[in-house]
Amino acid sequence: MSGFSDAGSPGDPAKSSALPNMAVDLTADVAAVRSAVEVSNADAPVRWREILGIVAFVAVCDVTIYRGHGYAGYALLFAAAPPLLWLSSPERRAGRGMWIVSLMLIALAGKLLWCGSGPLVGIGFSLLVAFAMTLVGLTPHVVEAISFALQTFQSGFWGIGTHCRRVDMQMRYEPRSGWGALVAPVLVFLIFGWIFVLANPDLLQAIGERFATFAKSIDLWLRQFAPDFWELWFWVAAWWLAIGLLRPRINRAQYEFAADEDTRPGERGSPLPHLYPMFRNTLVTVAVLFAVYLPFEFGTLWFREFPEGFHYSGYAHEGAAWLTIALALATVILSMVFRGNISRDPRIGVLRKLAWLWSLENLLLAAAIYHRLFIYVGFNGMTRMRIVGLYGISAVLVGFFIVIWKIVYQRNFLWLVRRQLLTLAIALYLLAMTPLDTIVVGYNVKRIFAGDPAPAVQISVHPINSEGILLLMPLLESDNEIIREGVRALLAEYYQRAEEVADMREKQGWTTFQFGDQLALGELRKGHSALRIEVDSLIREERLKQFHDYVYQWY
Repeated sequence: MSGFSDAGSPGDPAKSSALPNMAVDLTADVAAVRSAVEVSNADAPVRWREILGIVAFVAVCDVTIYRGHGYAGYALLFAAAPPLLWLSSPERRAGRGMWIVSLMLIALAGKLLWCGSGPLVGIGFSLLVAFAMTLVGLTPHVVEAISFALQTFQSGFWGIGTHCRRVDMQMRYEPRSGWGALVAPVLVFLIFGWIFVLANPDLLQAIGERFATFAKSIDLWLRQFAPDFWELWFWVAAWWLAIGLLRPRINRAQYEFAADEDTRPGERGSPLPHLYPMFRNTLVTVAVLFAVYLPFEFGTLWFREFPEGFHYSGYAHEGAAWLTIALALATVILSMVFRGNISRDPRIGVLRKLAWLWSLENLLLAAAIYHRLFIYVGFNGMTRMRIVGLYGISAVLVGFFIVIWKIVYQRNFLWLVRRQLLTLAIALYLLAMTPLDTIVVGYNVKRIFAGDPAPAVQISVHPINSEGILLLMPLLESDNEIIREGVRALLAEYYQRAEEVADMREKQGWTTFQFGDQLALGELRKGHSALRIEVDSLIREERLKQFHDYVYQWY
């Protein structure tokens, strides 16, 4: 019993005075926890701007997705969605991240309007999720963005309940006398006016004819725009997801938890008898291995003339891919070595020196990979996949620099994962925005005019979209007859397909518009006579076959 009396005896003034302080501390702790997990948008009151903004967003989705048929519709959606979501957000936050994502969406909308593709649409929806995260003050990291997108289904359900309660409150609302003073006279005027019309047959007939004409136009409009069964469900789905994006019910700590440092600068701990020797020996081994291989790489593939029959594909295509994997694996190994308690080992300086040596060797390896890719480009021209390869090795190289940054500033593993995924996401976005065919065809045509016909094989075996098709026009003046007539036949075939697509898009409506396709078709129509469309299709096929057979020697 004495234990109880000592702990909380009301007669002890010192202990009694401590109770209010404990209550204050407890209240502060509870407030801190609530601020960590609370997302104010979830239970914020519903305002009219939110309802109107979501209605406008659903309408845009209906016009551009459900009733749309092409990339121009998606361009409008991704351009209009940011301001509509911002208008609808219960608590708007205009941070730097929001403006960056908005500019990315606007640029993507422009690319969709110019020459769209499926991957661009997928990236656009991903950016909408990132934009919604910025509205509630969250950083749109890749993994967290996936989690945020998944939570919209549950959050949308709770948000619909909040909206329905708002509608119920409005239905119970008693209008002010000012509204009644305006509405009541109008209703009385309409009722008595209609009675007077019914009392005069001639007036009723005249008004009836006009009303019939008006009713017919309304009927035609309803037949054209009235929603069907599935469209109503599409509205519900768009409304549901929009509310889920704007009113997320999430634990904010799950999205923002990430210490920036594993250890404090200069902090040291006890030696790690098992980890340190393993990491040291591993770094010594790979440093020696790279030191042996790199001279071989530079000695065999740099500053030499390649003989006839050189295996370009094996060295410059498959070999570059394997070396990229080696660089990526080096990135993983470095990130695994410098994490956790190893940073507190007093011998960490030795590991750092070995890491800097190996990092230098990896930079030389990256230069070798770039060189292999350009060997292939120099052999038979540029292709889309070679640009993809350049983006890939560049992303891996940036990821390697991020690991070096992690080692220098002692960042933790979560920090690294977020930055690596962000690097991949940015690389994919830039790749999708890159006018691939403009670069590819422009480069290959210049090479052909410079006297190297090898890149003509890429014109033969790879499809070309409207971004690059017009760049083939100068080849109609080429001195090489086989290339000249082959390109003429290719352009003629593209022209015929473009006319068919234009007719189809005219029927489907404005959402299918593509500015690049329209521009290319207009230029080809001007050069109709030079393309000799009227030439028999069999002759055209024969010229294409000659062209394909001729350029295949550089495949």
